[in-house]
Amino acid sequence: MSNTSRVDKDLFRDEHYLGKPADDEDKIISRRISVLERYPEFFNRSLTCIEAGSGSGATITRLANRFKKSIGIDIFDYSQQFEEQRQKNKADNCEFRKVDLEHEPLNEQFDRLISFEVIEHLRNEDSVSAYYNVLKDGGLAAITVPNKWWIFETHGARLPLLPWNRVPFFSWLPKPIHERYANARIYSIDRIVKLMENNGFTVIDYCYITAPMDVLKEGPLKRFLVKNIFKDNSTKIPFLSTSVFVMAQKNTKNG
Repeated sequence: MSNTSRVDKDLFRDEHYLGKPADDEDKIISRRISVLERYPEFFNRSLTCIEAGSGSGATITRLANRFKKSIGIDIFDYSQQFEEQRQKNKADNCEFRKVDLEHEPLNEQFDRLISFEVIEHLRNEDSVSAYYNVLKDGGLAAITVPNKWWIFETHGARLPLLPWNRVPFFSWLPKPIHERYANARIYSIDRIVKLMENNGFTVIDYCYITAPMDVLKEGPLKRFLVKNIFKDNSTKIPFLSTSVFVMAQKNTKNG
């Protein structure tokens, strides 16, 4: 049965709602990579890796040289920006392809997959099955999704009479209300774990990624917050986290 809701149907009316890729200098990128590096088995120069929803390639081009081959795919054409990132990070074994993975299955499989802040924008969240299909048996997937318990709505919402769309605690509302107005879905740990397991994965581990405070302007306040409250890459306090990180493995056919 499809889980498509109003937010699924409306998301793709405007490119704005598909989200803005993280900029190269954003701290969230280094935080995701730092958390990923806690799993040394994820990296191997004999393996291949794909990033689903790579945007300009700010992440995959930093990781490419830890794999034999890597590609970034996105629903939009970021080929020019991706090439700039590829050259900057000397990622000679990395390439970009414009692919809508929900409707354009790839004819190859990879050992590793990363997908950061993408699942919430899929037309149907069960399209995460495409991640399963693009991985080899036993392959690992590292994903992040926006955290329901962060104080602010990370992707904004279309709320009547409220021009500011990042209303505090809006994401804490029940799912039917949130997804009626939100620009993207949002996830608790239980919800994302269940989604991955329902689509053939075994969830190995998960954690909360600490808010990077990238939205704040550089200045004394931001430096204080990052140094004293939001200093670690992960946290056990849900209210200090913008994203849920999940490491999952594709179940083998005989598993």
